[in-house]
Amino acid sequence: MIDILHKFVAKVFRDIFKKKKHFKLGLYGPPNSGKTTLANRVTEDWLGEKMGSVSKMPHETREIVVKEQINIKSGKKELSFNLIDTPGIATKIDYEDFVKAGMSVKKSKKRAKEATKGVVDAIKWLDDVDVVVIVLDATQDPYSQVNITIIGNMQARDTPVLVVANKVDLKKADIKKVQAAFPQYDVVGISAKYGNNIDEFYEALFAVVG
Repeated sequence: MIDILHKFVAKVFRDIFKKKKHFKLGLYGPPNSGKTTLANRVTEDWLGEKMGSVSKMPHETREIVVKEQINIKSGKKELSFNLIDTPGIATKIDYEDFVKAGMSVKKSKKRAKEATKGVVDAIKWLDDVDVVVIVLDATQDPYSQVNITIIGNMQARDTPVLVVANKVDLKKADIKKVQAAFPQYDVVGISAKYGNNIDEFYEALFAVVG
């Protein structure tokens, strides 16, 4: 019965997107999973410009960033959307972690405060986005509290979701583990940094929205 209900809801969403010419696409995931790197890859591919800055320090993105009017094409198919890059979702943000990474106490406290606000804002934005791409680090255990929290929010809203297993260029990457963790969603493995399988990502995006 639940499967039938989910299929019905999915069909309703597909019908809506067939009629809707423009939508809001949100990038979600834990810190350092590669959301902004993927955002930059998309905007460079289709707009010729980067969307945000990237660093190895967690919570580099601490504010919602929106890039409007991105049009991607594949054959005769075309999608038009606003891309929303969100701060990394975390269940705990401790300024001491930034201190250990080499930041001053003052800067660490400021970053932790901004990051906490960013997480709250990202959750609020879930009510405004039409489609969500969940970006996960394929070298990390997908069965984390953060990932389960994100997926739970998606299921509660019946939001169309595409899961991206990022960093497949690394030896520890395990796409099958991500697929096993979230079998209810389509999973595509990519390297946002190097562009590996990026065409497959675009094709999967077309499939998710109809």
